[in-house]
Amino acid sequence: ACVRPEGGGATPRRRLGDVVRFRDLFGDRCHLLVERHLGPDDERRLQRLLALSRKAHVPLVAANDVHYHVPARQPLHDVLTAVRHGCTVAELGARRFPNAERHLKSPDAMAALFTACPEAVERTVAIAERCTFSLDELRYEYPVELSPPGTTPMRYLVELTWQGANDRYPQGVPDDVRGRIEHELRLIEQLRYEAYFLTVWDLVRFARGRRILCQGRGSAANSAVCYCLGVTAVDPAKHDLLFERFVSDERNEPPDIDVDFEHERREEVLQYLYEKYGRDRAGMTATVISYRPKSAIRDVGKALGFSLDTVERLSGSVEHFTDEDLFATRVREAGLDPTAGTARRFLHLVRELLGFPRHLSQHTGGMVMTNGRLDELVPVENAAMPGRTVVQWDKDDLDAMGLLKVDCLALGMLTAIRKAFDCGLRIADCGTLQSAIRNPKSEVPDPIDALACVPAEDPAVYEMIQQADTIGVFQIESRAQMSMLPRLKPREFYDLVIEVAIVRPGPIQGNMVHPYLRRRNGEEPVTFPDDRVRAVLERTLGVPIFQEQAMKLAVVAAGFTPGEADQLRRAMAAWRRNGNLERFRAKLVDGMAANGYDPEFAERVYNQIKGFGEYGFPESHAASFALLVYVSAWLKRHHPAAFCCALLNSQPMGFYAPSQLVRDARDHGVEVRPADVNASGWDCALESGKRKAESGVGSLNTQLSTLNSLRLGFRMITGFSEADAERIVAARADGPFTTVDEFARRTGLSSAVVSRLARADAFASLEVGRRTALWESLPVESTPPLLDELPYDEPNAELPAMSEFDEVAADYRATSLSL
Repeated sequence: ACVRPEGGGATPRRRLGDVVRFRDLFGDRCHLLVERHLGPDDERRLQRLLALSRKAHVPLVAANDVHYHVPARQPLHDVLTAVRHGCTVAELGARRFPNAERHLKSPDAMAALFTACPEAVERTVAIAERCTFSLDELRYEYPVELSPPGTTPMRYLVELTWQGANDRYPQGVPDDVRGRIEHELRLIEQLRYEAYFLTVWDLVRFARGRRILCQGRGSAANSAVCYCLGVTAVDPAKHDLLFERFVSDERNEPPDIDVDFEHERREEVLQYLYEKYGRDRAGMTATVISYRPKSAIRDVGKALGFSLDTVERLSGSVEHFTDEDLFATRVREAGLDPTAGTARRFLHLVRELLGFPRHLSQHTGGMVMTNGRLDELVPVENAAMPGRTVVQWDKDDLDAMGLLKVDCLALGMLTAIRKAFDCGLRIADCGTLQSAIRNPKSEVPDPIDALACVPAEDPAVYEMIQQADTIGVFQIESRAQMSMLPRLKPREFYDLVIEVAIVRPGPIQGNMVHPYLRRRNGEEPVTFPDDRVRAVLERTLGVPIFQEQAMKLAVVAAGFTPGEADQLRRAMAAWRRNGNLERFRAKLVDGMAANGYDPEFAERVYNQIKGFGEYGFPESHAASFALLVYVSAWLKRHHPAAFCCALLNSQPMGFYAPSQLVRDARDHGVEVRPADVNASGWDCALESGKRKAESGVGSLNTQLSTLNSLRLGFRMITGFSEADAERIVAARADGPFTTVDEFARRTGLSSAVVSRLARADAFASLEVGRRTALWESLPVESTPPLLDELPYDEPNAELPAMSEFDEVAADYRATSLSL
C-alpha cells in the first residue's frame, strides 16, 4: 500500500494520524510516496516527508506521478484535462501541471532527483521486483453446472447434439452431416469448449421456454452442433459452410456465438443470466470508444477556445484525416490560417489524439459468464441501467484472455414475426393447417414451431420480391436493396442469401456486383482457373461474395492453413484501422503463383479481399438473415394485415415510418380502421371484415375475399400512455361508451387525456365530430360561490365541421398519419 499524504490542506497532526492508520492496516507493506517534479518547493516537501516518515515509522518510496511517456505529450495532456473538466486549456488554472516533468524517467534520472534519500529509489526497485503478476496467470473457467449430476459436460453435449440431430433429420442423419458432427465434437472436446456450447444452449432453451423468438447467427451458423442444438436455424451442411470460420485448433481463443432475441424482450434474457450466475459471475462486455477525426476535431477545437461555429464547420467537412492538403483547405474554409501557430498546434494535437480511447461504453449485448468470481479476472462496475454489471474490457481484450462471451443481441424483426404469428395466422405444413398462436383453449405449437412451418420456396413470395414489393420486409427494404431485386430476380433461398450479402460496401468496393450480375444474366461466361477454385466459387458464379469464400480461396489456392485463413479474415475486418491486411498480400499472391495461378488473377482476388474490409458479409451471417427475409416476405405476401399490424406494434424499427407501412398495407387491400375508444386497445389489432381489394396492385390481391381488417391502437396517438389505454379497455368491459361525458366519467381520465383522444378523432363511433368532441372534453368552468343558487345551462355549441384538408392536418398532428 502506497500513501500520498499531500494536499487537502491537512495539518501535520492529521497527516500523521492518516499515515499511522494505514500503517496499522497494512503493516510492513505500507510506504510513503515521495515525488519531485522540479517545482519551487520540492526540497521543502522532501524534508517534510522525511520527518513524517521518521515519526510514523513508514519508509519512503520514490514515485513520479507519470501522466505521459515523453515531455512532448504535455500539450495533449492539457487538452484532455480541459475536455474532462469541460473548459478550455486557458481556463484550467491550477488544474494544469506547471511543467512537463510527469513523464517516464530513466533510473539515472530518478537517482539524480533523490540524492538526499537514495534508499527511496532502492525501495521502488525492490517493490517492482516483488510485483511478479502476469496476465498469463489468469485462468478462465467455463460455468460447469449445466450438466446433470453424474455426467460430464462433454458427455451431456454429445447426448444433446445427437438428440437434436435426430430431430433435425427425422429420415435419418445423412452420412456427410454425421461426419461434420463427429469432426466438430472431436474439436470441441480437444479445445475444451463443451461448457461454452452448453451455456448457449441453456440460454436459447430459456428463451424458447418463455416464448421469446430467437435465432443464432454469425459464424455460429457454420456449426452443425449449433444447428442440432437449436441455436441456429441454417443447415451448415446444406450451404457448405466452413466450420473453421467458427472454431479452429489454430485459434487460441474461444468461439463467438451471436444470438438475436426479440428486441422488446431481450432484457428478460439478460436478467436470466444475472439471476442464474449472479452479479458476481456475470457481466456485460464493455466497448472502448476511440477518437475518430470528427470527435478529435471537436474536442481539441473546444479545448483550444475555437468558436462552436468553427468547430462544427471543421468537423462537418472532414471524414478522414489522411489528406493533409485537403484538411488544410478545410481549415482555411473554416476561417483559420493553417500556417498560423494556433492552427498548426490544432492540427498537431488532432493528429496525436486520433485512436486514443475516449470513453468506456457498453457493448450492445455481449455477456461474460464465469465459474468463479468474475472480479477476480477483470474489473467490474455497475452499469447506468439498474440490475446490470459491466466488465471494463472490450471484446478484443476478452478474446486475448480467452474469456467466454455470448452476444445476446436485439432484433426488431423477430419481435414483429412473433407478433404476426400471435395474430392467429394459419400456416400450411405438409398440407395440414396449424395455428401459430398459443390458444389457451387448445394445445398448439408456439411461434418457434410456426417459424419452421412456413412453406419453403413459395413462388408467389419470390414473385413479390422480384417486383421489389418489399416495404417492411427484413433486410431487403432499403432503396439500394429494392433497386437490386429486379436485377438479381431471386428465385430460391440461396438467391436471398446472395441478395443480403451483395448490397454491401465490401462487394461494391471489391467490384463484385456487376461481374456477378453479368454472369447471372448470361452476358459473361462463367470461368474458373481450375477445379479447386470451381469448388469454392461455383455457387456464386466465380465471384467471391462471402468472407468464407475468401478464406477457402486462401486455403486451396495459396496454401494457407485454416488457422491462417482465419487470421486473414480478422485482418480483412480491421485493415482500415491497422493496415494488417498488407502483411498477407505477399503470402497470398506468392502462394497463388507457386500453385500455378495467373498473377492477374491473384491480384484481383487480393483486391476483392481488401473490399471485404469495407463491411463484407460472411455467408453464415447472410444465410441466417435470409431465413428471416423469407419468413417476413411470406407474411407480407399472404398475411399483409397481420404483417403490418405486427410492424406497427414493434415500433421503432426498420426503414419506414408507420404512415408508410399503413399506406403500403392499404395498397395491398388491407382495410385500416382508425383508433377508436369503443374498439381499440393499446396495440393495433386485426378485426374481421370483407371488402374488395383495391385495384392497381398487380396479381397479389385482385379478387373478392374475406380479409382481416387492421384496427389502429392507442399507441399510434402521439403522447398517449399505455396505462391510460388499459383504463379505457377496463372501463369498456361494462359496455360501449355513448357520450364523451360518460367516457370521461367511467374512465376517470383527465381532461388533457380526453382532449388528446378528441384531437385524434377517437370518438368517431359516438357520432361526434372532432371539434365537438374536443369542446366536450374541456373541463367545466366552476361558478363563483355567490352565483351557486342561480340556474345556469350552458347552450350547445354549434361548431362548424372541419374541411377535409383540416381533418388530414389534424390526423397528422395527432397520429403522424391519415386514413
